[in-house]
Amino acid sequence: MLDNAQTSPTIRGLYINGSWTPAARTFDDLNPSDNALYARIPDATVEDARRAIAAAKAAFPAWSTQPFHHRAHALLKIAEVWDRRKADFGAAAMAEGGGWFGKGVFEAGYVGEVFRSAAALCYQNIGEVLPSEHGKLMMATRYPLGVVSVISPWNMPGILTSRGFAAALAVGNTVVLKPSEDTPYAGGLYFAEILEEAGIPPGVFNVVTCSRESVGAVGDELVENPDVKAVSFTGSTAVGRHIAAKCGAHLKKACVELGGKDSMIVLEDADLDAAARAANFGSFMHQGQVCMSTEKLLIQDTIWDDFMSRFLSRAKKLKTGHTKDKDNVIGPLVNNRQALRVKALIDDAVAKGARVELGGKAWDNFVEPTVLTNVNSSMDIWHDESFGPVVVAVPFHTEDEAVALNNDTEYGLTGAVWSRDEARALAIAQRLETGIAHVNCQNINDEPHVPFGGTKASGVGRYGGRWSLDAFTELRWITLDRGGRHFPPVF
Repeated sequence: MLDNAQTSPTIRGLYINGSWTPAARTFDDLNPSDNALYARIPDATVEDARRAIAAAKAAFPAWSTQPFHHRAHALLKIAEVWDRRKADFGAAAMAEGGGWFGKGVFEAGYVGEVFRSAAALCYQNIGEVLPSEHGKLMMATRYPLGVVSVISPWNMPGILTSRGFAAALAVGNTVVLKPSEDTPYAGGLYFAEILEEAGIPPGVFNVVTCSRESVGAVGDELVENPDVKAVSFTGSTAVGRHIAAKCGAHLKKACVELGGKDSMIVLEDADLDAAARAANFGSFMHQGQVCMSTEKLLIQDTIWDDFMSRFLSRAKKLKTGHTKDKDNVIGPLVNNRQALRVKALIDDAVAKGARVELGGKAWDNFVEPTVLTNVNSSMDIWHDESFGPVVVAVPFHTEDEAVALNNDTEYGLTGAVWSRDEARALAIAQRLETGIAHVNCQNINDEPHVPFGGTKASGVGRYGGRWSLDAFTELRWITLDRGGRHFPPVF
């Protein structure tokens, strides 16, 4: 829980079986704006993870057999407690995650709706009655799986953590959450405080935090333990491939939402002022540390100069610095490793002929909003997700060329198309190899009840609304015979 200054939390331990349990060791959780100590966080062991899984398994029978509306009421109570403490989360997201004040306000305001949307799932149709040639009553019915491991990321620790487990709880599963080591409080232990206050029964929801050094062993336990029936993961494609492969080897469900290399296509008949404003938000919101960030601006050549002047004039106004100053819209990257990686992508592009139209400077954990032109496919930044405040701008001549440039990536999360002719834009959107596409908006869009997810290397499965049922339930065929099934006389 945060103190009155809302700057540093009181850490009570791991949250297992409804109790706060100190770990044998801790690790330092730093504020990325200045690398000052934010908190000392429990560094869980594999044995801690096993205890959490065992607690979740023990709690599953009672939770899964509760009347559905009781679980709905529990999720609504979580939303109520969350909303009452929104300011606490916003302070944590700024200090621990390096988010701008406005980003923290937005995220804190969004999460309550994730739980309300999940509560609505409790009232969804959970099956169908099928016709039978033998006169049977045949049902296809969904049942909860059991223990679900949730491994959540640091960039949107409120939204992406809640999305990872709210639906799983709603349909009767129990949960073990492991948040990112970069936001173990905002993305993990804070949720334990909320669900404890909301009165969620012991063992239904558990949180284990661990350091970067421990994450391999603890993460593998959360995936490979035979009592874990499904894994919910949001994060990098590299880690997602590892998790999905392990789930496949153990024949268990995995819902993995991974990275993106997302494009925004601006056609010559677009509203350029609106498109430039949207591109500024899509490219630089939360320092570009969003899987949906606009990483490529594809601009029709006839409007190149006009669009770029409008876009650059907006981007130049964004201030970079410590998040304690609310005027600094661009805060730090989450850690120095990430800042160095983004700067290396910029340097590689420049060395191969890219031109820096804006920004390009980096220091400590900060990278200025950066716009690159004269980029080609020989540069790492054309293919690699930057996850930083960097966007490349590329001209195109024909619609076919724009579609080809958009699809020239292993990723397939979101796409965006700008045109005053909605039919034209929709026709292009339908050709994009993405799980999500937006007309006359930028790439960063989400709502709790929509089917969110990507194609290709951007993931498998969908979060949100009734589509979450696929990830967190088992579909069973059950029949009642009424004497109509005939057998050969020999039997």
